[in-house]
Amino acid sequence: MTTRSILDYVKSHPSGKVKIAYSDIDGILRGKYISTEKFLTIVDGGSSFCDVIFGWDSSDIAYDNTTFTGWHSGYPDAPARLDLNTFRKIPWENDLPFFLGELVDNKGKPSYVCPRQLLKKVLNDANREGFVPVFSQEFEWFNYSETPQSARAKNFKDLTPLTPGMFGYSILRTTLQNPFFHDLFDLLNKFDVPVEGLHTETGPGVLEAAITHSGILEAADRALLFKTAVKEIAYQHGVMATFMAKVNEALPGCGGHVHQSLWDKSSKKNLFHDAKDKHNMSALMKSYIAGQLYCLPSLLPMYAPTVNSYKRLVEGAWAPTTLTWGLDNRTVALRVLSGGNKSCRLETRVIGSDVNPYLAMAASLSSGLYGIKKKLKLQSETKGNGYRDYSHGTLPTTLHEATEAMKKSSIAEEILGENFTEHFVQTREWEWRQHLKPVTDWEMKRYFEII
Repeated sequence: MTTRSILDYVKSHPSGKVKIAYSDIDGILRGKYISTEKFLTIVDGGSSFCDVIFGWDSSDIAYDNTTFTGWHSGYPDAPARLDLNTFRKIPWENDLPFFLGELVDNKGKPSYVCPRQLLKKVLNDANREGFVPVFSQEFEWFNYSETPQSARAKNFKDLTPLTPGMFGYSILRTTLQNPFFHDLFDLLNKFDVPVEGLHTETGPGVLEAAITHSGILEAADRALLFKTAVKEIAYQHGVMATFMAKVNEALPGCGGHVHQSLWDKSSKKNLFHDAKDKHNMSALMKSYIAGQLYCLPSLLPMYAPTVNSYKRLVEGAWAPTTLTWGLDNRTVALRVLSGGNKSCRLETRVIGSDVNPYLAMAASLSSGLYGIKKKLKLQSETKGNGYRDYSHGTLPTTLHEATEAMKKSSIAEEILGENFTEHFVQTREWEWRQHLKPVTDWEMKRYFEII
């Protein structure tokens, strides 16, 4: 739609309001409703939003270790702007107009804490090299027949799954909860978050969806909006959806795999594909993969940002633990799907469903570009069980270990920027500190009587 047609739609909407939102560092949408009149006054001149959304964690608890904002600054409003290119109509809210925004600094330049701005920076790096990044993300997530009130009343224990049993790829279970499944597929597509496929995954009440590929910025927008939209649609069916990486030690974790390729400026030639290579992989693709493998230990918190993320990254749980790649191999960190010109791509499998899509895609692309720039050579392919291939190292096993590696490495600062890296590391250090305080059920069961 043109700018004129978007503004005409907003002006004519009977609600007299607009919904806007910004992504925080954890990929949570923070926003509000504003009047149509207010929207029209800020659409050209810019707006502002309380910078506390980058000064607290996912539970709205203020950081005590960051410098961007805090008690020391008084949590002022930060300059912000809406992106008209993100215009959508919310079908479950009478087609209410919706826009995503991003933060800028006092000079109108991109704010270093804003995840969407970080991705745009990395995208510009790729464009300068003549590359057009095409990305998409897929998500696995658990669904429960609960409400926010009932889940809290149960203290998040013994929640009732939407459907019972391990029914991966089952057409029976999609029939059992047919209205919910159809609403997910249909409403997401109407919300301009097109879904290629939706099916049950292994585990009670688990679903998986693949979002249609696009340019990387649009792909990240879609992925971020997907997570919130799924939760909102679920509410209407008396369902709670969670994108935690691991909800139960006895059940598989939830991935948020990112598919990616680089194309030429005309977007007609897939630069990852080479029909003359025995695996149909171009030299550029091999260096891209080598870059991701090289940078992965230094960027892991971008892919696995929570304490819970690392409960998923264990052997035999359909998530990688080693620095490996392979052809159509689901036990390695990086899975290559080297088909024809249209489909040749890389799947980064280390990423969990709890991720901020802007950060995961920025890390994926920037590390791949690093490999191309440095002309890194790709290690040998892992065949068979990637969990047993320790020849190139293993992934950090906790958020603390991963954050320390990112803090000590110069790679993140080089490809993502010093200011962003410092702020992000501080938020992950805070996240680790928070988990050290509570006494867990595991501790009570293990120590209460016997010690």
